[in-house]
Amino acid sequence: MPRTPSAHPRIKRSVPCVGWRRWVPGLAAIGQYRLAWLRHDIVAGFALSAVLLPVGLAYAVASGVPPTSGLYATIVGLLAYALFGPSQMLVLGPDSSLVALIGGIVLPLSAGDSQRAVALASMLAIVSGSLCVLAGAARLGFITDLISKPIRYGYMNGIALTVLFSQLPALFGFTVKGEGLLIESQSFLAGLLAGKTNGVSLALGGGTLLLIGLLRHSKRVPGVLLAVVSTTAIVSALNLATEFGVMVLGPLPRGLPAVAVPWTGTDDIMPVLLGGFAIALVSFADTSVLSRTYAARLGERVEPNQEMVGLGAANLVAGFFQGLPISASASRTPVAEAAGAKTQLTGVVGAITVAVLLIAAPNLLRNLPISALAAVVIASAIALIEVADLRRIYRMQPWEFWLSMLCLAGVAVFGAIPGIALAIAIAVIEFLWDGWRPYSAVLGRVDNVKGYHDISRYPESRQIPGLVLFRWDAPLFFANAELFRDRVMMAVESSPTQVNWLVVGAEPVTSIDVTSADTLDELDHTLATSGIRLCIAEMKDPVKDKLKRFGLFSQFGEERFFATLGEAVSCYLKAHAVDWVDWEDQAQTDHDLVV
Repeated sequence: MPRTPSAHPRIKRSVPCVGWRRWVPGLAAIGQYRLAWLRHDIVAGFALSAVLLPVGLAYAVASGVPPTSGLYATIVGLLAYALFGPSQMLVLGPDSSLVALIGGIVLPLSAGDSQRAVALASMLAIVSGSLCVLAGAARLGFITDLISKPIRYGYMNGIALTVLFSQLPALFGFTVKGEGLLIESQSFLAGLLAGKTNGVSLALGGGTLLLIGLLRHSKRVPGVLLAVVSTTAIVSALNLATEFGVMVLGPLPRGLPAVAVPWTGTDDIMPVLLGGFAIALVSFADTSVLSRTYAARLGERVEPNQEMVGLGAANLVAGFFQGLPISASASRTPVAEAAGAKTQLTGVVGAITVAVLLIAAPNLLRNLPISALAAVVIASAIALIEVADLRRIYRMQPWEFWLSMLCLAGVAVFGAIPGIALAIAIAVIEFLWDGWRPYSAVLGRVDNVKGYHDISRYPESRQIPGLVLFRWDAPLFFANAELFRDRVMMAVESSPTQVNWLVVGAEPVTSIDVTSADTLDELDHTLATSGIRLCIAEMKDPVKDKLKRFGLFSQFGEERFFATLGEAVSCYLKAHAVDWVDWEDQAQTDHDLVV
């Protein structure tokens, strides 16, 4: 059952309102720390480190950088987030959702040069971190809400498939050249047909994948740790690297990274900037979703802007310590929670434990098979794939499902970075589409139903002779101004009687710009030449204020603005003698006669 804040009291890492301290919620948390939590955080930190180590190695290798880069990013990222991050539970580090994005930049540009690969990955972390910090400081934490769920599913499914196919050769014990889902899948099939599979490597990788799958729901036994330790022990005991050619990790450099500024060539600037932007978007989208999930579970308030700053600071530090871009982890955070973590001290303990292992035991995993690391990445990629909710979306709204498939195809065909750009473009188009081509309706009176309703939905409705009630269900802006005018004129032409007044029901209109205001002015003149009076009802005061600034309110005159549609109708009926009996008036008359 979900934990409740009352049963499990925790630090409320709320951001202070004033001064520089509001940017470092970790400092505020220190003063609220309870000694009773220390034991839980230390134990959870040790348990977390058992997963941080193999996963950090696996994602680094899959991203095309040396394995230590993943550990360096894990260490400094956790320490930075503990200081700058608002969540008490999130665990940051290299993540499967970023593997394809990082590899899409690093692998083709580094051309096998490990030092260049580290510089590129570090620069990606600095760019993405800088963007997140700037966006958080500018309070743009809402931007990921502009990407709909189907589109997010599409690009994440595309990234998951890209990562999965990129790791299949390593799982089968051989390597291929080329980047991208299509090329890598073709090269993988060619390698299979050529008999390049190393059966022992495949058995080790397959066993790792099976063990992780079997223990994926276990909170007591970390499947990743058990699989990594088991395969490393088997390779060491049977000398499989020498006897059967099993590719292994090899010894890691001893010690911790020094601060270094990653230098890249001028030709790399544009790919790194584009890649950094895509990484910032994906990493914050993942982090914000996970942050909201745990905030709701723990009864906390979400701080999206500070979350951006925390994520950005962690990436910035990782970039200057020879690391790679990082994100919140949906696989490691539950490990910390299940182990009893209370605060971000858990992440600090985990980071220190990994650092100590790098210093004291760099050869601990030298015989870890590469196929096992590939299996770890593949398991994470499979976890990214969303199918069930997409089936639900297909049943409810097929066109959004196909948008998701288009994003998936974009990532698969063009690569992760162009695919993300396509997803953003589709998200913007989807966001604006309802505004470009909104719904509108001519309204009529329906007997025994209060108010005025869409005549296309209520064929039995009656229209007041000479009066057109027109409702526009969107803001008025430059992209839909012409359509607004056309539909108004169409409503006039479709009226069964000669039109005297046209009243725009403007309650759904939340904004108006200069272009649409000019269109409204032109429409007024056009209608006036036909003897039709243009009136507006139910317009919100902020929108009316804009009309006053544009000069339209005084030009129209206050008498043409009505608080309600009913008021506009009453005024029209007083000004024009028409054959009209309202059902409510008739009902009142009948009641009076009975009384």
